[in-house]
Amino acid sequence: MPTTKKKTVKPTPAGRKPGRKRQKLFNQTIYRDWCKACGICIAFCPRQVFSRAEDGRPQIAAPDACIGCRFCEQHCPDLAISITSRDNDNQGRKDNGP
Repeated sequence: MPTTKKKTVKPTPAGRKPGRKRQKLFNQTIYRDWCKACGICIAFCPRQVFSRAEDGRPQIAAPDACIGCRFCEQHCPDLAISITSRDNDNQGRKDNGP
């Protein structure tokens, strides 16, 4: 006789698809005064967040692709990159306080 497993279904918040993890978003900041355009961030970013601008300096090309690994931040010789997490739940909401 076949046995059936009981499946528990958890409710998902509005706007989320069941079974998909919510992607955490990150802010990238390039301090252009500190950057010497070495290209380490462009060459080694696993998600190609950075690209080279016309002036040769890095620019943020795909901000939502960032996975927050902080490789660019940790390997920048000039400390010209900062990665901070974005609170996804509060984006686009207005404070409806008293």
